[in-house]
Amino acid sequence: MTTTYAALLRGINVGGNKKVPMAELRTLLQRLGHGGVGTYLQSGNAFFSSGRGDEDSLAAELADAVERHFGFTVEVLVRDHAYLRAVREACPFPAAELEAKQVHVTYFSAPVDPGRFAPVDPAAFLPEEFRLGDRALYLYAPDGLGRSKLAEALAKPRLLKGLTATTRNWNTVVKLEELTGA
Repeated sequence: MTTTYAALLRGINVGGNKKVPMAELRTLLQRLGHGGVGTYLQSGNAFFSSGRGDEDSLAAELADAVERHFGFTVEVLVRDHAYLRAVREACPFPAAELEAKQVHVTYFSAPVDPGRFAPVDPAAFLPEEFRLGDRALYLYAPDGLGRSKLAEALAKPRLLKGLTATTRNWNTVVKLEELTGA
């Protein structure tokens, strides 16, 4: 059985660091034996189909291939279409009524205990808000991610210790769900 996945590469092509041309990423995925390969934007979003492995083994395989090919380490999350659809459907904020820059999803490598974020006082950041989901954190930032004090607080290394975490804006969340469902 073939499953369609999205690969989320963390921290590439940002500020001139860790350059990964999307054409080369597509070729790399094809060389790994995956089909239906494509990329979305320049910020580390790929999609592919595979009949072998699971999310974690596919992520590890791609991370190893990126390191061998480009010479640097990149954290990779792989999520299947069903998961991406569930994340989109579970959004606790009225995403359809908001600008895409106002809603973000941080994908995590593992489930997150709500106690991990207990040191963050939600009231101190209003009107910004966050909610936890299945291996995901939803962030409502009315002025965008770049100006969000809550996003800064949630990204503290002590809160994310032991996790791979990568954030996408709502447009990308929606597009990846659509691209993996085709």
